[in-house]
Amino acid sequence: MADVLDQAEVDALLSAVSTGAPESGESQVFSRARAKPQEVRTYDFKRPERVSKDQMRSLEAIHEGFARNFGASLSAFLRTIVEARVATIEQLTYSEFIHSLPNPTCFNLLNCSPLEGQICLEISPLIIYPIIDRLLGGSNAELFIPQRALTLIEWRLVERITNRAVSTLTEVWSGLVDVKFELAETESNPHLVQIVAPNEVVVVIGLELKMGNRAGTMTLCLPFNVIEPVMTKLATQSWLAYQRKAPSQEQQQRLATNLKRAEVEVRAFLAETIITMDDLLHLQPGDIIRTAKPANAELTLQVRDRSKFAGRIYQNKGMRVFRITRPIEGEEPL
Repeated sequence: MADVLDQAEVDALLSAVSTGAPESGESQVFSRARAKPQEVRTYDFKRPERVSKDQMRSLEAIHEGFARNFGASLSAFLRTIVEARVATIEQLTYSEFIHSLPNPTCFNLLNCSPLEGQICLEISPLIIYPIIDRLLGGSNAELFIPQRALTLIEWRLVERITNRAVSTLTEVWSGLVDVKFELAETESNPHLVQIVAPNEVVVVIGLELKMGNRAGTMTLCLPFNVIEPVMTKLATQSWLAYQRKAPSQEQQQRLATNLKRAEVEVRAFLAETIITMDDLLHLQPGDIIRTAKPANAELTLQVRDRSKFAGRIYQNKGMRVFRITRPIEGEEPL
């Protein structure tokens, strides 16, 4: 055989093994590769992380805005202070998400056209029943949380809350993609709803709602296959660039138009003076109160408790009118 090693080559190999100093260049290369420490990370194939940390931070920033706007909208609707904040955001499988929910609960499916698929919006019974009690005029003082599904009347009341959440969600997502969320279906048992495969990755955003001494959670479930078309827009740089973008001319015009229709309170001050408490107690119709302001001095017109204009009082068509003569610069005595 032509490839048989002679005795000298065998001795060289045995010497290299015993001393740990290989002779060939190729062996040295492999030796250096084995000597270099390798970074080993644990990877769970049951829970693959398909959304990067930057994209998760962007989703968290978007829904922090959703929490603020939804809390303000809910406070105005219920006429009480409702606090909302993002508590958790994580990647799970759809099966893990479903098994983490109570049963029964307030489970809503939302369409998100033009994106394909549906997302989930779940509201805990711990906060939904106090909200229903508030809508019906209760005080929430001794409210018992029943372990049952919502009735048809209760669903109609909850729909008014859900519609506000859907509207706010559409508003905050409009900066990322032109999408319209709509309520498609409601269910009390989340285990009966299968919108994606059990092992499909979903982004679960948990919000905490507080109303007085009552608190509960609201959970958004975003399947990866639904938000996958917009994942490139969720990079931190592009999201921050959107936040720094100046308002368009159309937005400025819309804001100016809405502000012009806003009503403000104005009032004109004749004069001011100081009297004693005894004089105040003995005032009668026809009494005269002297002030330090001359009779020919201008009056002050205030807008929202700020002095803005000076003018005089006249009569026009049987009505007292105030005619502006000049704007007020700085602070002037009333």
